[in-house]
Amino acid sequence: MKREMEKRFEGLGVSPGIAVGPAHVREAGTLEVPERRVAKKAIAAEQKRLAAAVILARRQLKRLKAQAQQDVLTGEMQFLFDAYLQMLEDSRLVRGARDLIRRQGLNAEAAVQNQLNDIVHAFQAMDNAYIAARVDDVRDVGNRIIRNLMREPLKPFSQAAPGSIVIADQLSPADASQLDPTRIAGAATALGGAEGHAAIMARALGIPLVLGIPGLPEAVKPGARIIVDGTRGTVIVNPTARTQAVYEQLKTAARKETERLGHMRAVPAVTRDNVSVSLAANVELPIELDLVRRNGAAGIGLLRTEFLYMSRDDVPTEDEQYATLKEIVEAMDGKTVTVRTLDIGGEKPAQGLLGDLSEAATSALGLRGIRLSLKHRKTMDAQMTAILRAACHGPVRILLPMVSTVSEVRQARDALQKAARKLKRRKHKLPDPLPPLGVMIEVPAAALAADALAQVSDFFAIGSNDLTMYTLATDRTNEHVAHLYDSLHPAVLRLIQFATQAALRSRIPISLCGEMAGDPRYAPLLLGLGLRELSMVAANIPVVKQRIREMDMAAANRRADAIMGQVDPGRIAALLDDFNGLA
Repeated sequence: MKREMEKRFEGLGVSPGIAVGPAHVREAGTLEVPERRVAKKAIAAEQKRLAAAVILARRQLKRLKAQAQQDVLTGEMQFLFDAYLQMLEDSRLVRGARDLIRRQGLNAEAAVQNQLNDIVHAFQAMDNAYIAARVDDVRDVGNRIIRNLMREPLKPFSQAAPGSIVIADQLSPADASQLDPTRIAGAATALGGAEGHAAIMARALGIPLVLGIPGLPEAVKPGARIIVDGTRGTVIVNPTARTQAVYEQLKTAARKETERLGHMRAVPAVTRDNVSVSLAANVELPIELDLVRRNGAAGIGLLRTEFLYMSRDDVPTEDEQYATLKEIVEAMDGKTVTVRTLDIGGEKPAQGLLGDLSEAATSALGLRGIRLSLKHRKTMDAQMTAILRAACHGPVRILLPMVSTVSEVRQARDALQKAARKLKRRKHKLPDPLPPLGVMIEVPAAALAADALAQVSDFFAIGSNDLTMYTLATDRTNEHVAHLYDSLHPAVLRLIQFATQAALRSRIPISLCGEMAGDPRYAPLLLGLGLRELSMVAANIPVVKQRIREMDMAAANRRADAIMGQVDPGRIAALLDDFNGLA
């Protein structure tokens, strides 16, 4: 029998590692949905068909939730499936589909598809990668209803052979809940983003994952030998013996490197000349907590609270937020958790949150971060109260996103004090003292006004990703200008230096959270500029810690001084790489 030719595909590696195994090809997620008109007298029956499909979807999700309660995904999956079940109530999706059947006489499948398309289009237009990624949640629920109507259920991954590589059009959040690392060795898909549930959960479970390879499911036969390199973003179908041998060597080298870095968990991040650095973790979802602990994080330097608001048509109650935050704070066992308040912009994740605000609010320059919270004081008050209650269970800091003025900080502090008075009246226990209130330095205005902001803030956290974007007026997801996005641009570095010096003068803590923090290449420069706290993806902590332990701080200070005297990003990069021995 003729041997299949080796095929190599390049995508986006979102969960590192190498996996080799047989392909478990999942049928394409896109359905050919029939569209037809139903007679007036059949409209009631069509609406009953829709209701029955929704009820079946609820049963399916309840079964998945029950399965999730028996594995390591318990907390995150309970939240996810609860959100899904809420979407199957009288949500925009279900309500809109029912209305389309009534008004236009559409069949139920087409009504769900049309309403789903409208919602997906609105989400994808949002100028926020994290929020736009949540479209997968809505799409998964809509497709589940459609499949029930068409009687074409998806087969669970439990039918895959042990050690399989999942090949799919995309991995929905519900699919991600079935990624059992004892059965699934790796995965690759045609669609998906680094901020989606699937990517986050794959990283937490240590399953290599590559996304963004158009046409991949059609190019792979079930059972074909597959190599997934989640570190380099490569997928190889039908690898030759020579290619397999190369990747087996890479797997062995990666395993040895992981074992070598494993001891870093217990050792401090201290330079050779005895300067201590705190390395914390950024957290998107509660499922990442085990990874945070495994990598020896000093705490959570950035807890994004957006997950509490996603995939629902209402706003989470104070009690719901408190219950989730309490679990996270207790899980960190006395290590500080920095909770960032809501930062979703005007993307309408909840019908009740934005009301009648115009679509212009969806802009990256629009109503996002602290601006949205101050516009919706009830939402902010509930979040502040929930955070205060959670702070009774361990050390917490509160971080305000998208700040540009002193007034915004003062108003937020008023909200914090109001929440404390409210809890006191309700005879609730209060943390004493109240949690520190800090500011994200992520727009040039905040960096340039850092001296003034330091007078009303308890700490700073530099958001290097957004600071770079706003300083250079560059969207790195836009292929036409992505090459202009450069965190080593002198303007970006000077804003980081300015904010750091302002914090040091005012004697308040300052950290940097963003991709720069998690790249060991940047460690000498950031520390040389005066930073002593970095927050990053948990998996990057060991390698950054290793670089810090190899470093001499006095030498890093001298190199940072030399770099800050440069005007060309290329020269800056060369000086930094020379210091790191990469030139």
